[in-house]
Amino acid sequence: MVISKQSIFKNIDCVQFYIPNLQDGLEYYCKNLGLRIIWRTDSAIGLGMSEGITEVVIQNERKTQEIDIKVESVIDTIAEIKKAGGEIICGPFDIKIGKCAVVKDPWGNQYVILDATKGTFITDHEGNIIGQSNTAI
Repeated sequence: MVISKQSIFKNIDCVQFYIPNLQDGLEYYCKNLGLRIIWRTDSAIGLGMSEGITEVVIQNERKTQEIDIKVESVIDTIAEIKKAGGEIICGPFDIKIGKCAVVKDPWGNQYVILDATKGTFITDHEGNIIGQSNTAI
């Protein structure tokens, strides 16, 4: 049995998929599979599932699949990852809602960590971002 301390990871924030044509992605994920639009920009759309807080994000900027893990503080988490033997690939860098970094575990698994220290998006009824809360989540 492995005894561990409290988890530094809060939850899976999202899984991102590259979709060259976002309208085709909406057809597949929303119309056919039942996900719903949570937020949208010109190059990405966040889609909600029926349970939980994890999103599927379809985007047309990077031809990669990505897993984003939410943490309380990217800065504090980077220190813990390094101490545990992980590697920082990129970052930390600012994003609209907080900070972000790309990290790798000792076995080569790469993932993104992010925090919402600057708040969250406020959207209209169609998912268009119209503002941002000042409350970090």
